[in-house]
Amino acid sequence: MTKTILKTIKELNEWRLINQRNINFVPTMGNLHPGHEKLIREAKKSKNNLVLLSIFINPLQFNDKKDLINYPRTINKDIDLAFSAGANAIFIPCVDEIFPKNVNKIKYIKASENLSNTLCGIYREGHFDGVCTVVYRLINIVRPEVIFLGEKDWQQLLIIKEMVTKYNLRVAIKSIDTHRDLNGIPFSSRNNLLVKNDREKLKFFSKELFHAKKIFNQTKTISLGKIIKRLKGKDIRVEYLKHVNAFNLKESTSEMNITMLAGAIICGDTRLIDHVFFMKRDPIIAIDGPAGSGKSTVTKLIAKRLNFIFLDTGAMYRALSWYLIKEKINYDNHKDLNSFLSNISIKFKSVEGAKQHVIINNHNVTEKIRSQEISSIVSSIASIKEVREFLVKEQRKIGDNGGIVAEGRDIGSKVFPDAELKIFLTATINERAKRRKDELEAMDHGIVDFEQLKNEIEKRDFDDTNRKISPLIKAEDAIEIISDGYTINQVVDKILEIYFETIPKELHL
Repeated sequence: MTKTILKTIKELNEWRLINQRNINFVPTMGNLHPGHEKLIREAKKSKNNLVLLSIFINPLQFNDKKDLINYPRTINKDIDLAFSAGANAIFIPCVDEIFPKNVNKIKYIKASENLSNTLCGIYREGHFDGVCTVVYRLINIVRPEVIFLGEKDWQQLLIIKEMVTKYNLRVAIKSIDTHRDLNGIPFSSRNNLLVKNDREKLKFFSKELFHAKKIFNQTKTISLGKIIKRLKGKDIRVEYLKHVNAFNLKESTSEMNITMLAGAIICGDTRLIDHVFFMKRDPIIAIDGPAGSGKSTVTKLIAKRLNFIFLDTGAMYRALSWYLIKEKINYDNHKDLNSFLSNISIKFKSVEGAKQHVIINNHNVTEKIRSQEISSIVSSIASIKEVREFLVKEQRKIGDNGGIVAEGRDIGSKVFPDAELKIFLTATINERAKRRKDELEAMDHGIVDFEQLKNEIEKRDFDDTNRKISPLIKAEDAIEIISDGYTINQVVDKILEIYFETIPKELHL
């Protein structure tokens, strides 16, 4: 395919019309480096899509005119690097092409206040508004299927993601981890402005961040004061150094799991940023949803793919319900119930494949708990305060070290409210009844009445959503997935895609 340089929106539209393919888009301000090259190569992995890279030095994101004037411009080198890395076309518009003075329809975007009023936003007034405005404009001009961004600018990445969600822009965002040179320095378009002594300062700064991460992994503590003192001892001017929640950028507290140590330093006339991520425990994925939405199957497969523990909380409630009936326990008598619960042991035993057996007090109840009899009573037993308190405590014990995928009806809202990813998986009544019917008949339960099954599921939904204790609700920060028309593997792939774009890539490595 011909390697094309486009300079106007008209040329871009004609190129898109001729090629009739979706676009993977890499927006840049030029002065390309190996980090950009990695973005292009990642975008190139989708064989069906074209890779378009833009080079546009956006004046709106410079609050210092001198910084704008001094920004490195290396257009010929950039063109060579972009094409050699796999770009199909390069869009190099002028300012008037992106922001024409005679057009009143340009939409100027305000960045999220919560995400932009900290870290770099404090020292670069209006910067993130300028970033959001140009990215919004480029997305509407290019109309890409996917936009590729680097995690080096983590705060910017979060702000752009929030903007895409807020304005319901039909584009996926994929990020790559911070790309570093052999000295551990993150590649940046500003690095070539540094003299040798300043480069040594940047090297020391990055080294200090990784040393802090090593200490944190051992002690779970961090001393910003000591780090700043060591930096100043090397005559490094620190603009800021903060330990924050990696997702909302609020000051870190002891309850937070994934956090970020982020800083900005001034080397000569050049401002540079870097960060590292900390994680106290492995991530937790919480998958909630109504009966028959496919939670258990999806959760098992995700756990297998990630090599995480599969926590089937629904099976725990079913196992306990089965045992209460077997032992003829009067669960309306709270005293008897508490005494009974104190002697309960529920375990999961992994077997071949993604399956696991459910064991309660040495009884293997894996198949028994899936009967219609248990399905008809488990919701009412699960609504008992003592039962829920007991099992929530047991579930949290399992989740202490993270690395679990848990499913149920109150996992994201009650059991693991701090889960790194919350999914609300649902489907229509007809779809869920059909799945349940197929499942039961495959387990030799005979011919199952479809309408009766629908009624039972509707009643279960009503009971689950209207119980006083931990009702089935979609957590405020959960992502809803309606699975009608999708195969199990497609749902699994979608959730894994969301997971890998939620957790910083550095923590996957």
